[in-house]
Amino acid sequence: MADNVTSLFRSTAAHSPSMAALTRESDGAGPVDFCIPCNPYFPTPAMFEDLAGRLRDIVTYYPSSADTITAELCGLLQLPPQCVAMGNGSTELITWIDHLLVRESLAVPVPTFGRWTDQPMETGKRVDMFPLQEAGGFALDLAQYAEFIRARGTRVAVICNPNNPDGGFLHKHAVVQFMDAMADLDLVVIDESFLEFADAENEPSVVQEAMLRPNVIVLRSLGKNFGLHGIRFGYLVANPALAGKIRSMLPKWNLNSFAEHVVFMLKEHGAEYARSLHQVRRDRMDMSGQLSSLPGLTVYPSQGNFLFVRLPVGAEGTVVRDRMLTEHRILVRECGNKIGSSSRFLRLVVRPQVDVRRLVSGLEQVLYGTSRRGAAAPEQATGTGYSSGTAAVDRLVSQTNGAGMRGLAAQAAGAGAPGLASAPSVGTGMPLPAAASAPAVGAGGG
Repeated sequence: MADNVTSLFRSTAAHSPSMAALTRESDGAGPVDFCIPCNPYFPTPAMFEDLAGRLRDIVTYYPSSADTITAELCGLLQLPPQCVAMGNGSTELITWIDHLLVRESLAVPVPTFGRWTDQPMETGKRVDMFPLQEAGGFALDLAQYAEFIRARGTRVAVICNPNNPDGGFLHKHAVVQFMDAMADLDLVVIDESFLEFADAENEPSVVQEAMLRPNVIVLRSLGKNFGLHGIRFGYLVANPALAGKIRSMLPKWNLNSFAEHVVFMLKEHGAEYARSLHQVRRDRMDMSGQLSSLPGLTVYPSQGNFLFVRLPVGAEGTVVRDRMLTEHRILVRECGNKIGSSSRFLRLVVRPQVDVRRLVSGLEQVLYGTSRRGAAAPEQATGTGYSSGTAAVDRLVSQTNGAGMRGLAAQAAGAGAPGLASAPSVGTGMPLPAAASAPAVGAGGG
């Protein structure tokens, strides 16, 4: 695997290689995964046995329509089906939101989930990126973000809560106030993809408030909190007009039979699901404590199922990533290709304690040497620059602050398309309601 590590990561641009690709390059066994933000405790072994026992029927026959699967999910969530649209992963829904509802410009704090910057840029929209400040712990100041949106004249605003990759959290009352302050925008999107893992507030989701407002969409994923990224299913909640506009564009069979089977299993496994979330939250606290003990390593507060960490001075993320994979068979997410981040940062998924001990041991050897904690790994780059892995995208970001592919094309043709003024250097930086017969289910975003 060692000879192919660099090429595997370089070929994936803004994302990490798939587990399938990494497994093919190894002896058939994948690494310990601290990269993909997935619930390690759900589904339960019994649920996987159920899926395995029905595999032939699941892959042989068409699924029911999306309306049928959505109605079952809404029964668990106590949401009206007319306010919900399910997609083949939240990324599919982001794509349709961009195509149907983003006309000219979108604002988003960075760093964040890459599709919120990449998708609108790919369709020629202007992306106004609000930089979260390392000095402020990457916390999002909503008042400053609102001022930024007004100054730019942006028509669509996005908030990820908790944010990916740093796990920053906003309380419900603050999000609702922001939604109301932005009532004149074309659209406000609250991406709650990781909110099920938050424990800072009892009922942090704004889905109920979103259904009552004409320009708000709440996006949720199911793969992350259910531990099933490969199934590709997620949903959005909005008022009937917005939800219906998205739903009308989706194919009749955009949800697969695995997604249908899992949704119909959930009513029988609510208690196990609730316990899995509780365990992830406990593991997050334990993992944060263990990582914080490493000299020079900064761990930021998180309400997601991952931790954002800054490496010690002298350590460079791609070197650490490659050595952790080749020497210790541990996959970590190096964040140098996330806009607003750099290769000094890693995002580490919360995992059981036995895996965390292996992670900490590997980091000790890579960062400080086998004698425990000596010198940090030699740096191969400054650790402060952004690189998407694609020169064209790097130019787009550096020259236009996300003005879109049309702006880049105009510049390449010598038209001198004007870029935007640089973004100000200020700024910082929920489970769904429980059903009567089962704990809350939900997720979202990427």
